[in-house]
Amino acid sequence: MKFRKAFKHALNMVLHAKIRSWLTILGIVIGVAAVISIVSLGEALQQDVSSQLGNLGGDILTLTAGRPRAMDFGHGRDYGGDASASEEEIVIDRTDLQALKGISDIMLIDTQIRGNAEIYYVAEKGSVTVNGVDPATWYQITTSEIAEGRMLGPADSNVIVVGGRIADGFFDKQLGVNQLVTIEERLFRIVGILDDTSNSVYMPIDIAYEILEDKEKGVYDSIVIKVKDEEQLDQAIANIEQKLMITRHATESTKDFTISSNKERQEQRAEMMSSMTTFLTAIAAVALLVGAVGIANTMFTSVLEKTKEIGIMKAIGARNNDILTIFLLNAGFIGFFGGLLGVILGIILSGFLPMLMGASGGMISRMGSAGSAMGLTTILLALGISVFIGMASGAVPAYQASRLKPVDALRYE
Repeated sequence: MKFRKAFKHALNMVLHAKIRSWLTILGIVIGVAAVISIVSLGEALQQDVSSQLGNLGGDILTLTAGRPRAMDFGHGRDYGGDASASEEEIVIDRTDLQALKGISDIMLIDTQIRGNAEIYYVAEKGSVTVNGVDPATWYQITTSEIAEGRMLGPADSNVIVVGGRIADGFFDKQLGVNQLVTIEERLFRIVGILDDTSNSVYMPIDIAYEILEDKEKGVYDSIVIKVKDEEQLDQAIANIEQKLMITRHATESTKDFTISSNKERQEQRAEMMSSMTTFLTAIAAVALLVGAVGIANTMFTSVLEKTKEIGIMKAIGARNNDILTIFLLNAGFIGFFGGLLGVILGIILSGFLPMLMGASGGMISRMGSAGSAMGLTTILLALGISVFIGMASGAVPAYQASRLKPVDALRYE
């Protein structure tokens, strides 16, 4: 029997199969669709995280007082960063700033303080986060982008830059550039609106000390550092830590400050998203395993139903290899059609999952494009795996069919 005839016979077996076979195909469809949609979701989440953190700047470091709380489980020691644990409050101040200015790895330094304050506009008020920054360097370090107006400048005094939500949606009336607002009974003019959705207000740090009365002048909540060479980031961190440990009279065990990098945060988030995607994909792959069991069951049943037909084909000259080829191709077609429908369903689901999860518009568009623009390699890989699962699941039933004796097959009722 020629391969073309075996191919045509196997295809007809699928196209004219009973509903049981199509239910088996449905199992493969669900498995493939689940894997593809979850992989697309994972890629979209990683792109979303990259878009949020990628613009933070890999060359930016943040110095804060205290150290991260971490428990040494091996020895039961608690390395806490709680300032209340010591008699004297741990702070970052002008001494640390002067120490940083002497480090050659540093390009720019921005001192910052923050706190909550009341903002008033046209008989309305609300609470915002006030950020005091160094106007001479903030605009060169910040990764925020301006939607309207400009950033703060070195000569600015009673002016502010506001977050996007304050300008649009915080008050009944929309705010714009050059409009006046009152913060803690002091009048400010808006010179810039950020392209974000925050409730933050940025002003020169000297003015912020006057607005935030609980802040002591010369003491900072954080110092943001821009290094000269991102490729030498680890070395720069080591040099900064060494200099600060000397000026703060600290050792590794008594270190009372923390240096965090955006690059480190990006890598941790990317690793977490990759692990989550792998875990979810493994769960979805279980559906493919269930589909494989379904194919094997369907093929065993198909062999029993077609036993007499097998006997007739063998009686008119069909060889064992011909019977084996027909049933393997039959199983492969089940996997192929299931994979093809699964790819289509997976691409469709890729556009709906973010909406069901309540994701942002950017996330929805990213996942939609990830699903619709899925590479040909991914599609071929999904189809190849589906065909392989189908043929592997049907191998044993196909072998049994090929080994049937013509006389026994013709006698089978």
